[in-house]
Amino acid sequence: MADVSPDALRSALRAINDPRSGQDIVAAGLVEAIDIRGGLVQVTLLTDRTHAQAMEPVRQEAEAALKRQPGVTNATVILTAHRTPPQGQQAAPPPHQHGQQPKPGLLLPDVKSIVAVASGKGGVGKSTVAVNLAVSLARRGLKVGLLDADIYGPSLPRMLGLRRKPEVRNEKMVPLQAWGLACMSIGFLVDEETPMIWRGPMVMGALEQMMGQVAWGPLDILVVDMPPGTGDAQLTMAQRVALTGAVIVSTPQDIALIDARRGVRMFEKTKVPVLGLVENMSFFCCPNCGHRSDLFGHGGARTEAARLGTAFLGEIPLLLDIRVAADAGTPIAAQAPDGEAGKAYAALAEQVWGRVSGRAVAARSGPRIVID
Repeated sequence: MADVSPDALRSALRAINDPRSGQDIVAAGLVEAIDIRGGLVQVTLLTDRTHAQAMEPVRQEAEAALKRQPGVTNATVILTAHRTPPQGQQAAPPPHQHGQQPKPGLLLPDVKSIVAVASGKGGVGKSTVAVNLAVSLARRGLKVGLLDADIYGPSLPRMLGLRRKPEVRNEKMVPLQAWGLACMSIGFLVDEETPMIWRGPMVMGALEQMMGQVAWGPLDILVVDMPPGTGDAQLTMAQRVALTGAVIVSTPQDIALIDARRGVRMFEKTKVPVLGLVENMSFFCCPNCGHRSDLFGHGGARTEAARLGTAFLGEIPLLLDIRVAADAGTPIAAQAPDGEAGKAYAALAEQVWGRVSGRAVAARSGPRIVID
């Protein structure tokens, strides 16, 4: 495979003109960055929000030109306004505040509701919650999509039992189908053991591709499994789609709740409503004797939700069956919907859908499952 050099790519981009200045986009100073990872190329073009729509044909032309270059296996061109554009262009206005008109050019216009499932840290079972929440929503008869936004650590292929690449039709990828869901993950496109050694712009570009270049079609709700933390992917989602709200997953102990608090505050700063907190691994019941143990403490997420002034969406028990089902590619909400875990996820789906649809449901509780 031929080596890909920035100079060769820049030369290819000189064949594309900037419609505003009449110069090529390199001479006009619109090429902000060229990032190369093997045969993967990402180019960032400067623009401002008022001219983003007019620059879309330029972006597409640049992407096509890059893909034709020797050694390039895939290319992504994104538009950005991170600094003042050259040649007297006006800087992009700040993100819209509450009450202002939403930003133009948002992705996923045919999706009625988009819910991000997030956590402030890894290891709290966020992906397991996201998958089983999505399956439980589909069991309610809703048309559900599931997007794996964790570029560095995609887990959906294993948890859904999917090991094939998506088809491409009319220049768009077709989501894979499993357990009543339309699914997309970067893990469908790379080998399971391939590390994603990408910088922020590459991550943002890949995420935008999985939203804008995938034939999702009309959906009642899209559940997005976010990466842990408060970084590039979270900002991309907040800026590029009309997020209906976020569900924050935490375990009961204080160290996890501190990070969950950061997640709540991050979404508040980006004007994304927080639908509530979920306490995962809330308690453990011995499968032999039924004795209950609060291995990580208990009730911390409920207390934290009250402190933050947001809803507490429920408790998910720590059960071996949940882990076994996830490793086997058969989510517990699909495999055993009438079991203890299946009922907990169904109750969580009821809470989330009630808040998304504006019909919040009344509190319900059982001997082991507490949803309010």
